[in-house]
Amino acid sequence: MRRAALFLFASLLLPVAAWDKAPIEQLWSAPPDLAARDLFLGPGGTELAPAEGTFRFVSEDTEGHSGGYEVIDAKGRHWDVKIGDEAQSEIVASRILWAVGFHQPVTYYVEDWRMSGGPTEHPQPGRFRLESDHKKEGTWPWRKNPFLGTQQLRGLLVINILLDNWDLDSGQNRIYAMNEDVPGPRRRYVVQDLGAALGKPGIRSGTRNDIDGYERTEFITGTTGNHVHLALQWRHGRLRSHVTREDVVWACRLLASLSRRQMEDVFRAADYSESVRDRFIRKIDEKIREGLALEDGAPPL
Repeated sequence: MRRAALFLFASLLLPVAAWDKAPIEQLWSAPPDLAARDLFLGPGGTELAPAEGTFRFVSEDTEGHSGGYEVIDAKGRHWDVKIGDEAQSEIVASRILWAVGFHQPVTYYVEDWRMSGGPTEHPQPGRFRLESDHKKEGTWPWRKNPFLGTQQLRGLLVINILLDNWDLDSGQNRIYAMNEDVPGPRRRYVVQDLGAALGKPGIRSGTRNDIDGYERTEFITGTTGNHVHLALQWRHGRLRSHVTREDVVWACRLLASLSRRQMEDVFRAADYSESVRDRFIRKIDEKIREGLALEDGAPPL
């Protein structure tokens, strides 16, 4: 037992070079069409949207914060459905990450739908995530993965913190093996289950989909030389300790490239009211400006 414990401890201290690298395109690709991306329909467009009609119940998910179902639509495609207060915020966080080049699953928010063979015929609105276009090969940890040391990995963390996604557990990070007919890299490193966002983090937990809480959150708490101190301090300290001004500016430049119309489409896709989406967009814009202000070496706003 003692020898096994010592081996585990030693493995955590392995240098980055001991871990296999992978093409950065498996995590992030520069979106050539960023300004034209449809953030209302997302990566699936109209083609992959859930088929109209009644969905066939397969199983119920009663674990975790949000409930949900596995269902099959009229075209035989499998969907993971999440209901509850995370459904809307997950659509927004996923759309934003996809828009700026990070791989995300095909998702839609479906407000009114029916299900046969399950515990209820008319379930709550839900986040539908397509499961038929890939297989999952396992999880990948934030502290040990093929992209350590890259600006893209640090930028992924920065954007999640800007959106106050406080549930950055490595168990949410999945490796997707895409079907052969799906364009792009066959293997993709994905942060999924993003619903614990757009709220106010607390001590190892927090609110989600909470505009009042999100408006009270911080993004940058200070700087030391070129190092940026980000809020959400209790997650991934080692990775955060390497985040620089350049990393924050890189991530915020990507976000700033999204138009007001695109940001409105993000929240419309999740059926937010106009007044609430305006408040969320205003706060996100404030944080983006705070990050961009680091470019000239000035302290954050």
